[in-house]
Amino acid sequence: MPRRKVTFAYMPNESERKVSFNKRKKGLIKKASELCTLCAVDGCAIIYSPYESQPVVWPSSEETTNVLSRYNVLPDTVQTRKVTNQESLTQQRLEKVKKELHRLQIENNSKEVESFMYKCMVGTKKPEEFDMANADVMKSIMEQTARDLNFRMGELNIVDPNMNH
Repeated sequence: MPRRKVTFAYMPNESERKVSFNKRKKGLIKKASELCTLCAVDGCAIIYSPYESQPVVWPSSEETTNVLSRYNVLPDTVQTRKVTNQESLTQQRLEKVKKELHRLQIENNSKEVESFMYKCMVGTKKPEEFDMANADVMKSIMEQTARDLNFRMGELNIVDPNMNH
C-alpha cells in the first residue's frame, strides 16, 4: 500500500510529532549507516531532540569525536568549499529563474513579431501598425525565413528565377 503524501508543515499534535520524529530519526541513522558502509566513507550524525535529555549520537561518541576532529583540522577553504546557505541557494535559484524569464520574454516577443509578419502577408494587419522597436527582431525572422526557404528549395531542386548565376 503506497504511503500518503506528507505535507511539510509543523505538526500540531504532540504525540504524532513525536512518533514521526522517532521514525524519521531511525531512517536518517539507517541512511547514514548505509552511506558509510556502501561508499566506504566516514560519517556521523548528532541529533538533538526535545524528547530526549541527551543528543542521539551515531555511530558512537568516540567515533563521532574522531570524525569531527578530523574535519575541524581541515583548512577553512576545504571545510566551506561546498557549503551553501539558504540565502545563496535562493539567490542561485532566483538568477536561474530570471535567466529563464528573460529567455521566454525574448521567445515570446519573437513569436509575436512573426505572427504580425504573417498577418501582414494575409492582409489582416497593416504594416503601418508595426512597432519599429521590434525592427531588429523582424529583420532576423525574415532572414531566417529566407534561409529556411532557400534550404527547402534546394532540397526540392527548385531554382530561384531571380538569382543571377
